[in-house]
Amino acid sequence: MIIDSADNLALYAELNPRFARVADYLATANLDTLSHGKYPIDGERIFISVMENGSLKKAGDAPLEAHRSYIDIQIVIRGRESYGWRALAQCLAPRGEMDRERDILFYDDEPALWFTLEPGSMAIFLPGDAHAPMVGEGIVKKAIVKVLV
Repeated sequence: MIIDSADNLALYAELNPRFARVADYLATANLDTLSHGKYPIDGERIFISVMENGSLKKAGDAPLEAHRSYIDIQIVIRGRESYGWRALAQCLAPRGEMDRERDILFYDDEPALWFTLEPGSMAIFLPGDAHAPMVGEGIVKKAIVKVLV
């Protein structure tokens, strides 16, 4: 997991060759003006989903989730959003099997740590990271960039 300013995404280009394309897109896109929806950057290899949600959860109500095929780059546009995190290797209580179509598996394990993102900050979750998003109060507008591994 990486926590940083979204402006610094290009610094992490060595993690995945597609990150440079995402950084170029973010340099010209005004995320604040994008409405709710899915925006392709490079087909299903890279896309961004924008959402605005006022139904944030309490920490105990947010399950950990993990992805195998995609890296999540979660960027807070407006509001504040908290996340739980735990190394996937430490997750021992899966809720069923991986949903391959949605690339998601939920866990009943507890996060090992919590952090909060402010507008303009991002968290990069790799396939080895389990994360519990959408925690907090108020309304959050965020972008989730999905990058094929």
